[in-house]
Amino acid sequence: MNLLNKKSIERKGVRPLVSVEIKKYLKYLEFPWEVIDNKKITHTFKLSTFREAIKIVNKVASLAEAENHHPNIHILYNKVKIVLSTHSVGGLSENDFIVAAKIEQLI
Repeated sequence: MNLLNKKSIERKGVRPLVSVEIKKYLKYLEFPWEVIDNKKITHTFKLSTFREAIKIVNKVASLAEAENHHPNIHILYNKVKIVLSTHSVGGLSENDFIVAAKIEQLI
């Protein structure tokens, strides 16, 4: 499955992914994303400088707008922590993994 070729779509009314499905999707990601309570995935990217971290945040913001799927973003000097979840389903959906894969390509 190539998540990079997929587009986030409206998931309202769809059930959240279960543990087995989440593990399957994690295999398609390059970086080690942490699963939190089967409801969120998170990864912290370490950049060389604060300025580089801000550049990545801006790229992620543009991607999020294009995908209409918005992560929580935390900036810790030269680190950018991304947290993805699909609020409309109350957990994780394919959209989270699509956006995660596309964020990895920005780094």
